[in-house]
Amino acid sequence: MQYVSTRSRSQVSSPEAVLRGLAPDGGLYMPLSFPKPFDPSALTGLSFTEMASRIFALFLDDFEEIPALAARAYRGKFDCPDVTPLRKAGRRYILELFHGPTCAFKDVALSVLPHLMTAAMRHTGRSEEIMILTATSGDTGKAAMEGFRDVPGIRITVFYPYGGVSPVQEKQMTSQAGGNVRAAAIRGNFDDAQTAVKEIFTKGLPAGTGTVLSSANSINIGRLVPQIVYYYKAYSDLLAAGAVSPGSPVDFTVPTGNFGDILAGFFAKKLGLPVGRLICASNANNVLTDFLQTGLYDRNRPFYKTTSPSMDILVSSNLERLLFMIGGEDCGPVREYMDSLRTSGSFRIPAPMRENIQEHFSAGFAGDAAAARAIADVWEKERILIDPHTAVAWAVADQLPDTGRPNVILSTASPYKFPAAVLNALGQDAAADPFGLMDQLSRLTGTPVPKPLASLKSAPVRFTDVVRKEDLYDYVVSLTAGSRLQDGASVTG
Repeated sequence: MQYVSTRSRSQVSSPEAVLRGLAPDGGLYMPLSFPKPFDPSALTGLSFTEMASRIFALFLDDFEEIPALAARAYRGKFDCPDVTPLRKAGRRYILELFHGPTCAFKDVALSVLPHLMTAAMRHTGRSEEIMILTATSGDTGKAAMEGFRDVPGIRITVFYPYGGVSPVQEKQMTSQAGGNVRAAAIRGNFDDAQTAVKEIFTKGLPAGTGTVLSSANSINIGRLVPQIVYYYKAYSDLLAAGAVSPGSPVDFTVPTGNFGDILAGFFAKKLGLPVGRLICASNANNVLTDFLQTGLYDRNRPFYKTTSPSMDILVSSNLERLLFMIGGEDCGPVREYMDSLRTSGSFRIPAPMRENIQEHFSAGFAGDAAAARAIADVWEKERILIDPHTAVAWAVADQLPDTGRPNVILSTASPYKFPAAVLNALGQDAAADPFGLMDQLSRLTGTPVPKPLASLKSAPVRFTDVVRKEDLYDYVVSLTAGSRLQDGASVTG
């Protein structure tokens, strides 16, 4: 399997694509030839790990150790044997993706990526140290730090928007254990952090550092491929429950900001999974909704901090891959769209391309008030507690016509990562500290606080750096050059 950049036709192997993360020209890696569709019944009845092994092998066929790699990635890391259990919720289904070590859907992929990277280093004979730079809107950062903790030959630095994540998310990152991890806040929003990190990749490190850069965001194909698996697992569970007959389509509603989670669903559809509609659910930062409905992508709009902060994004990186796929894998237009987005903040695709996308995707958005109503409704009617991101997806599903097909809502995070928003939605006063709020939510609902979150309150804070976006390059160089900062040091206010 060879990979090409969405902005050029230069080819690399799958191990090289995993190690690089982002192509040198700023593009994202895509398979030179997409795997052929197959009958999903071939995966029916397999365990999650077995299913993962089959799907990984389609995209990463240079890795002969895939079965052992998948087994190591998932063994003992999730609090349920199914990894991503499916729950019936009235006429819909909730796919719970938060049973991993950091209580967010990113665990499914970031349990695998460290193993892929170390295997890729062996395959390519790389001897340099790898520095992973990752911008996070809340969940990727902790999951990446946990996944790469103390992995030999790899260091990871995570940048999150200052004041732009929940207190629980921030404490998860700033207290993370490991000798090779670091978290720093960036003054700005997620888009500022993501843009600054991409610019570092494009500029590159000074010669002689002995370090190469990589990414743990879903811009890395090794992060994206594992997310395909839970779409197949959900379909298999629906078949086992008799909720759908073989070959019958299923709709998936996905809360998304960076477009990676829903793009994995599109990959699954291209592989032959009977996916009906992929419903893109946005919060008040509804740039994706507007694009999918009109063909105009325009980030020149107000930026809102919402109760679903992991979706507070106006530049959705993985959309570039969809443009590449729908546009006939022509790099020229993709380059033009991305250049226009960078220089003017917008681009428009032609009508035939928009109509092609709309054959597969629907879109809607829901603000904080609608998400709060969804949290209350789902708890009252189903006795299922959902977080604000899942609630956005539920509210969007309420807006759209019922297709008569099963609708699977992707639940991307534990409600205990956002206790204040959930308690407010349930009509409770949420004025205490976030860790006291977790206990309050548990007492109110009779649901347990997940173990990885219950221990956060007493965890010591290790990282307090706050960096201006214009200083990010120098900050990274200082780390890779060996002038590693002590815990709690602040480089720039």
